[in-house]
Amino acid sequence: MSKVIVVTSGKGGVGKTTSSAAISAGLASRGHRTVVIDFDVGLRNLDMIMGCERRVVFDFINVIQGDAKLNQALIRDRRLDNLYVLPTSQTRDKDALTQEGVEKVLNELREEFDYIICDSPAGIERGAQLAMYYADEAVVVTNPEVSSVRDSDRMLGLLSSKTARAERGEEDQIKSHLLLTRFDPKRSGDGEMMSVEDVLEILAIPLLGVIPESPAVLRASNVGVPVILNEKSRAATAYEEAVARLDGEDIPMKIEGEKVPGLMSRLFGRSA
Repeated sequence: MSKVIVVTSGKGGVGKTTSSAAISAGLASRGHRTVVIDFDVGLRNLDMIMGCERRVVFDFINVIQGDAKLNQALIRDRRLDNLYVLPTSQTRDKDALTQEGVEKVLNELREEFDYIICDSPAGIERGAQLAMYYADEAVVVTNPEVSSVRDSDRMLGLLSSKTARAERGEEDQIKSHLLLTRFDPKRSGDGEMMSVEDVLEILAIPLLGVIPESPAVLRASNVGVPVILNEKSRAATAYEEAVARLDGEDIPMKIEGEKVPGLMSRLFGRSA
């Protein structure tokens, strides 16, 4: 059964698009037919991080407006045959992204793909709300800083109240996971950034993974390769483990300098 997962955050610059690229490539590497959609109309960074920006002819907005068929806009990844990118428009009016159009495209994609990853723009604008509206699960990306965590808490409120499942009053609400990025255990220990435990106590959702601060992330983005595929860095390994948890594997959470297992047991009774 196809699953729609929105990758979202309240604050920009937390590594949301990097995480969307890594998660989609990781799921495809595990054998799942996967598509990642860029909902950030006007900025459009996903195609660059995926390394396919020169192959964009038609985009998400063209499909919604009927200017192109969905298969004309989908770009197959040159490294993984079962991974596709649906880029968005860089210049068009953001109002071109309509709820009816998004629903039609997602329904069509559900017929062909195991996982549909929606790379949301930051904040609470129209694109962000449409990216989460039809989701089955959410990955909330945050940095270990107060403003980022506060904005993520705001997004959790929207996920529980402004989605199709919430409007229908379904008991089975969107399942949200926390992905903590740019974590530095030394700075956390020195009190310069929040600890994993602090973030978990505020957001109170299951921890999917902790991505360490790493120059490998920037290097991968600069060459258009999802970091999970680029090299065996600590960040790549952390993303691989997070994707495995998202895919249902029970992998212990190991975080340098943090006593996460005890906290997770108290809060959730499991790691993710």
